[in-house]
Amino acid sequence: MNKIRTTCLGSGDAFSSGGRHQSGYFIESPESAMLLDCGSTVLSSLKSRRISIAAADLVFISHLHGDHFGGLPFLFLHYLYIEPRVRPLVIAGSPGTESRARAMFELTYADTAAEPLPFDLKFIDALPGKAIEFKDFRIVPFPVPHQMEPLSLGCEIFAGDRKIVYSGDSGWTEDLPIHTQDADLFLCECMFFDSRNASHLDYRRIRENLHRFGAKRIVLTHLGQEMLEHEQEVELEMAEDGMILEF
Repeated sequence: MNKIRTTCLGSGDAFSSGGRHQSGYFIESPESAMLLDCGSTVLSSLKSRRISIAAADLVFISHLHGDHFGGLPFLFLHYLYIEPRVRPLVIAGSPGTESRARAMFELTYADTAAEPLPFDLKFIDALPGKAIEFKDFRIVPFPVPHQMEPLSLGCEIFAGDRKIVYSGDSGWTEDLPIHTQDADLFLCECMFFDSRNASHLDYRRIRENLHRFGAKRIVLTHLGQEMLEHEQEVELEMAEDGMILEF
């Protein structure tokens, strides 16, 4: 049986509600490590948790909003100047991720971005239903209703006999419980408490459908101000920055 360790680097929304960091999760398997989303605060979160930034060889970006991929230029800087990287880095995301990531690097650090990177940087288009195989990780993306262009994705992540499901940012979809069946961990966005929104989930809707998910553990994340104001009414587990989920 494989042991999987997930560290929550950021459990907040784009507004850093409650002082929480933006989206990011560091997942360690027996053979590798990956970043699941890379919000603009991820580098700070990694360093404050004393997690080796060099350990990650794969980054999966759920969608192209800044609180989910805005930290990439700072990773590149770290790999250039603080902890020089030699091993290749793979970044998987919906089509358009490469051009947006490179443009953002150029906009934020033009001189540095003009120089060639000393490591191989490879981008993979993540397409719904098409598995991404990387060492002992297998990632199967699925579409979610959030930002429609470019595509927003959730994903099923398999490592050995373990399964993690990540909703990404998503409104309600009847497909969600299909993907969460038999998951060891379901990281579910929950920006609102009872406000209905087509692009984000709310606690009431999740609670109503709790019996359908079939996941062994559900942790609510991407928590907005409304959720935090109703924290005492929430019966499900809520993520915290720095929380370690191990199974």
